[in-house]
Amino acid sequence: MAIVIGILFLGTMSAYAQDAVREEAVADSGDTAWMLTSSILVLMMCLPGLALFYGGLVRGKNVLSLFVQCFAMAGLMSIIWMVFGYAVANGESLRGIIGWSSDKLFLNHLFNHETGTTGIALLSGSIPESVFVMFQMTFIIIAPAIVVGAFAERMKFKAVIIFTTIWTIFSYLPMWHMAWGGGLFHHWGAIDFAGGNVVHINAGIAGLVACIMIGKRQGFPGPSLVPHNVPFVAIGAALLWVGWFGFNAGSAGVADSTAGMAMLVTQIAAAAGIITWAIAEYMVVKKVTAVGLATGAVAGLVAITPAAGTTDVMGALAIGGISGVVCFLGATKLKHKFNYDDSLDVFGVHGIGGIVGALLSGIFIREGAGDPGFLQFWIQAKSVIVTILWSGAVSVAAIYIAKAICGGLRVSEDMEHTGLNLSEHGEEAYNTDS
Repeated sequence: MAIVIGILFLGTMSAYAQDAVREEAVADSGDTAWMLTSSILVLMMCLPGLALFYGGLVRGKNVLSLFVQCFAMAGLMSIIWMVFGYAVANGESLRGIIGWSSDKLFLNHLFNHETGTTGIALLSGSIPESVFVMFQMTFIIIAPAIVVGAFAERMKFKAVIIFTTIWTIFSYLPMWHMAWGGGLFHHWGAIDFAGGNVVHINAGIAGLVACIMIGKRQGFPGPSLVPHNVPFVAIGAALLWVGWFGFNAGSAGVADSTAGMAMLVTQIAAAAGIITWAIAEYMVVKKVTAVGLATGAVAGLVAITPAAGTTDVMGALAIGGISGVVCFLGATKLKHKFNYDDSLDVFGVHGIGGIVGALLSGIFIREGAGDPGFLQFWIQAKSVIVTILWSGAVSVAAIYIAKAICGGLRVSEDMEHTGLNLSEHGEEAYNTDS
């Protein structure tokens, strides 16, 4: 009898242990729902948010080219991430610079070959890894889509594709690994909650290098280079703003207090960016413009991105406010002083805003989230310097390669005069005959 009782007891404990394992392998439904929602929000930032924002800022004869490029980024970068990007970014670290895991090629690890089922039980924290992969896929889409605004209205479409592909593979993926894949920045202890280095500084430097090497648009600077549809700009900025809650709060990976605080400080920084940009604009031109308010909001959003998980509301107010002023000066004074044609102020807003945010992340740290001071500021500065140098070097190489393959980077003068809608894509944005 004792033996029978013992067997029953062991069987019960075994079943309990198996149930416990199954329980651990089940994703949290709340966290999963939030990350699914965040993925949708970040994708919306590119399509239609950035497409409308950029499309409205260019002249009507080029608006479709920006829509085409944003759609192209959504398609091309998704495939790159699926085929090998995730394996490189989130693989086993190679000297802290890049990763590699062959089992993650084609996301093959998400399929359970023993059971013949998809890897729903493969978790990243408390969510299925498939959801984490999808969330980060939206990031690899938005990063090169930001870059294209710097050389809008003059670069060949095939050159855009080649340049952004090379830059994504050799700059975005290593930066992702350094910050979030256990690489160099992670070991330093650098703060980059949602992509100050990985996305914004990285993209801003690429845009600056590319626009300088490609050269200025015809008529720059001049009164003809004005936004053709300001309501598009405002609607696009509004969609970016809403999508940024997924970008920042979603980077918590869970639906918890960190995500809640990230959402709150994101809103405060955007508001502060609007106010300080408007004040600076009024002091200079005696007007407050819709384009200015929209751009100020984006400047605040960019700057709070690296600090969203570690700062408090007063820090967000300071970071967003400082960024609004500094980005205004970068997008207006700096560009014209050095006479480079950053068409849609990619460096002026994303590059400068990202640098401001990354540095201030080391100062405005809430209690319990880290130790503010010179050491953290220096760590932030080191990560910024590495990002600038790395992205700059890759961008120069990518431009030369694209130029060699395409027989030049720019469309002809006649094509530029006609506009890229018709000359590159064979379509008109507005049919005035009907």
